[in-house]
Parts: sequence; C-alpha cells; structure tokens
Amino acid sequence: MRPRNYVIVAVVLVQLFLISRLVAFIQLFFEHSGIAITQNEIAEAHPAGSEDSRPQLIPKIIHQVFHDWKFHNQTMPSDWDEVRQTCINSNRDWEYKLWTEQSSRELIETHYPWFLSTYDGYKFPVQRVDAVRYFILLKYGGIYLDLDNGCLRDLTPLLYYPTWTTDGGRGALSNNILASIPNHPFWILLTNSLIPYNYNYLFPYVTISYASGQWFETAVWQAYHKTAAGSSPENRLHRIMMDDRPGVEPWIFFTQERGGTWVNWDNYLFLWIGDHLLLLGVGLCITVAFVWWAGMRCARWCSERSNERKGYAALARGRPKREGDDV
Repeated sequence: MRPRNYVIVAVVLVQLFLISRLVAFIQLFFEHSGIAITQNEIAEAHPAGSEDSRPQLIPKIIHQVFHDWKFHNQTMPSDWDEVRQTCINSNRDWEYKLWTEQSSRELIETHYPWFLSTYDGYKFPVQRVDAVRYFILLKYGGIYLDLDNGCLRDLTPLLYYPTWTTDGGRGALSNNILASIPNHPFWILLTNSLIPYNYNYLFPYVTISYASGQWFETAVWQAYHKTAAGSSPENRLHRIMMDDRPGVEPWIFFTQERGGTWVNWDNYLFLWIGDHLLLLGVGLCITVAFVWWAGMRCARWCSERSNERKGYAALARGRPKREGDDV
C-alpha cells in the first residue's frame, strides 16, 4: 500500500471513531431507553385505603447524603433540614439514613475498597456525593433523594418497580431521585463503570456530569438496555417523568427546593446549551464536516510531502506544456 493510502486510512479511522463517540454522546440528550411512566400512573396503580396485590420490591429506606466540603462539620442548613423532615414525617414507618462524609467513606472502604482511591481522588467533592449514592443503592436498596428534594406524601406507591430513575423530559436523565432493590445488575454495571469514565474533561460541569453525574448515569442506563439482561422486557427499567416546566403535569410525590451547591463558572453555559439542543446539533454537524474536510486535506498534504521527499514529482494539472507555449 502506498504511503498516501496509509495516511488516508489512518485519518478516516480516527474520524470515524470520533464521529461515533460524538453521536453516542449526543444521544444522551434525546429519547432514552426503559419504560416511561407518569407520577399519576404510579399513584393510580396503588389503591388508596386497601392492600396492594403486587409484591413490594424496594425496601422502605430513605437515603440522603450530606457532605459539608466547605467547613467539614455536621451542621445541616436549616432549610435543608426542614425539607428532609417532610420525607420523615410523610413516611413514619420507614427507615431513614443520612450519610455523612465519614459514613460515606466507611461504606466504600468496608464494602468496596477497590474503589476507595478513585473515591478519594475525585477532583470535585460533589463527585463523591454522586458516586456514593450508587453504592448505597447497590448495597441496601431503597429510595435516594438529594437534600434539596422534599416529599409531598407517602412514597409507598413507588416501591413496586425494581429500579427507577427520574426523567425531566429534556436532556439527560436525572440522578437526584433514584430507587432500587439491593444488588440490581444495573447498579453493578454502573459502579463498575465509574473508574473507566473517570476523566478530567476540561470543563468542571462536563467533568462532574460525565465522570460521575447525570450524563454518566444516562450513558450507563443506555448501555444497560443493550445488554442481554437489560434488553429483555421484564428487566427494562422505569423512568418516572418529572418535568418541572410550566404547563406540564405537576409533581405529586416530591418537591424541588434550594440547590446549586456545586455550581461552577461553566454551569450556565451548559444549561443554555441544554435549552438549545437543535442549534447545538446543527453546529456539531458543521464541525464534523469541517473536521472531515480538514483531515482529508491534511492526509493529502502529508502524502504529497512524503512523495517529494522520495523524489517523486507531482504531476501537473491540465495538459503538458508544448513547444511554443508562453513561459
């Protein structure tokens, strides 16, 4: 094979790899796998005032994580304390577990020591909050809520679906409210994927979201549904639709209160991008086309330089010069 052909093949393979990764990334923000179910459908499936004939799958445990990475004390802000009390008051026969920095690390150190160095080495503290919630659900099962999410009512109707996440109806899935039975294969796949996804993606928002946060969760969610276990109808996971935009079905189980504790300088940029996905898609298509064109031009230039070094003269374009032509 001629040197030019080697260069072209290499450029094409790199471009195809980058395009495939780009397409897989874009798909995180559109239609997701799993079974979409509304909050009203969940409430209507659980008969009020009578025994539910379905088996209860998820244990009655509410998990929340409080890491004070600024002052490293155990004093929770008063507004968050009031919000979490709504869940305790609405579910009095449930176990409630608040995970601190110390108890979170002890969980990893005791049961998942293979992950401890990654856990300790996360660049952003909120990544430890992201990661430990996955291991909590893997180990104990139950319902996990961020501290800025409160409860409007008894959460028992949500216990009849083996594993579920929440879907805001736009962009990636959410990881602020999650639930599962213990040792579900989805959480095994997800926790095993944390180390391979642990990269610094330059932007803080991207690093947090794609290395441990909601983009990461969405990528593994999609991957799980392509596995043998996840592709069978009985093992498909549920997405509870929880769009918070005006004019849509209101939330009936949870509330959204003050959050934003991990906001960085680039959050607003990517939130804007999330609201302009069509424009982003057009821009990415133009970028891919330009990269393809530039790659092919580079391959041709490298090939011509290689031929020149070997003493080959590039053939002139057009007809050969003849005697009598102007100089």
